[in-house]
Amino acid sequence: MKIRISLLLALTLALSGCGQAESTEDTWSDAVRIEFSDDSVTVDGNAASADSAVYTENDIIFYLEGQGVTYGEGTEADAHSQAEADAHTVVHITQPGTYVLSGELSAGQIAVDLGEGAETDPEAVVTLVLDGVDITCTVAPAVMFYRVYECGSTDGDAASWEVDTSAAGANIMIADGTENTIRGSYVARIYDPESVTLSEDGTEVEDAKKLHKYDGAFYSRMSMNVSGGAAGTGVLNIYGENEGLDTELHLTIQSGVINIFSGNDGINTNEDGVSITTINGGALSIQVTGETGEGDGIDSNGYLVINGGTVTAAACSQSADAGLDADKGILINGGTVTASGNMLDNIETGGQNYAVFSFTSRQSGGTYRLKDSSGGTVLEWTPTNDFTSLLVSSPELAPGEYTLWCGEVQLAGSAGQGDGHPDGRPGGAEDGDIPEPSDNGVEAPPENAGTERPEFSQRPEQAGEEVPAGERPQRPGNGELSEPLDGERASKRSEVFTIQEGASFFQSIAPLAE
Repeated sequence: MKIRISLLLALTLALSGCGQAESTEDTWSDAVRIEFSDDSVTVDGNAASADSAVYTENDIIFYLEGQGVTYGEGTEADAHSQAEADAHTVVHITQPGTYVLSGELSAGQIAVDLGEGAETDPEAVVTLVLDGVDITCTVAPAVMFYRVYECGSTDGDAASWEVDTSAAGANIMIADGTENTIRGSYVARIYDPESVTLSEDGTEVEDAKKLHKYDGAFYSRMSMNVSGGAAGTGVLNIYGENEGLDTELHLTIQSGVINIFSGNDGINTNEDGVSITTINGGALSIQVTGETGEGDGIDSNGYLVINGGTVTAAACSQSADAGLDADKGILINGGTVTASGNMLDNIETGGQNYAVFSFTSRQSGGTYRLKDSSGGTVLEWTPTNDFTSLLVSSPELAPGEYTLWCGEVQLAGSAGQGDGHPDGRPGGAEDGDIPEPSDNGVEAPPENAGTERPEFSQRPEQAGEEVPAGERPQRPGNGELSEPLDGERASKRSEVFTIQEGASFFQSIAPLAE
């Protein structure tokens, strides 16, 4: 899977918000150092041994091909051979502490499991320091936290916008001045064999409990913190065959530069009505590359709270998905946020102004600029995917009159009613109801989209390299927009966009009629 990196990167030096994890840089002298190569795994300079806190084994959990109906919900596209799985080295971490990871593991996985009872033990805490590491796993997540301390609660009645994850057992630190790359697959739902109930004729599963299901390339079954170093200059690139960065409960991002490229959701937190994704700082860039035919930029099954940093999230081009999606609501209190997609989820007012621009047709390419009344550029965005809805928020987005441009083309629109959908449709776009592009050459997703796993045996290329033809639908790079509207609809549109306190919605966006 070759992907061109063209997302915004920014560095945030100041950290803010709740649940901030302390930097581990001052404790690295006492940390365990694990260095990878395809020939060996060393622990503090010595070969990993079976009787130590870190050991290696070829025992990865994956979805095995050729199984019957009682095995799980996976399709042929989700399955892998035993031989492919056996080629992977699993580096097991079994004791609390700080572990500094470096080197390259071309077929392997980091598996953190502190054993039975770890979920309730506040001492069961592991910090992985990414210090120039490159890990690829083609059959499962490349990084897995199984059992560590869980600081959060799954009580839906007590769920709220705020969560303190500072005591979480799963922690990631991106070392300053390093680039780290994680390429991972996923594990489709595997049943607990003792829980399977079949239909009378024995051909279908009527009920079964989950034994394994891990959708993200970087995955934690427990709440997780992700932070950069003191300067916040470390880079983490995540390439997900399915989803990118996932937790079962809560996720807090404090700092660092994080780039996610995923076939489905870029970030997903999974506990219905409870999970909180909190972004306090750093630079987060997400591009849903769309190999599965769907995917939100950030998808929280509970709440999404953005307190600071730079967040750029591009949803799948061909599906009714959003750059930001949260079942319980979205709160934007700070930071610079750009989210593009084909629908808009519920956004609370929060502490910062935001604006939503809904276009008359699917947009492809181009750089968008919001200019103030004096003609100065206040905000600028270059969406990476096709979209119909664009959400922006920034401390610079003050109440006043603005103009909107795509390249040198001035745009016009009308005030909306707070829905943020194309032409003011309430409630969100439905699958198959996304405006089509106006002769922009974007291909429709294939009929079997979402059933075939994209090829993942090759190393994704580095930033700046082109995507070869045929890997995913191509979009034109000329920033062409739909034709101007005419008639009565055009007469209601204006080239002046008045931003107000809180939320501002604009619809029927298209080039200004001559």
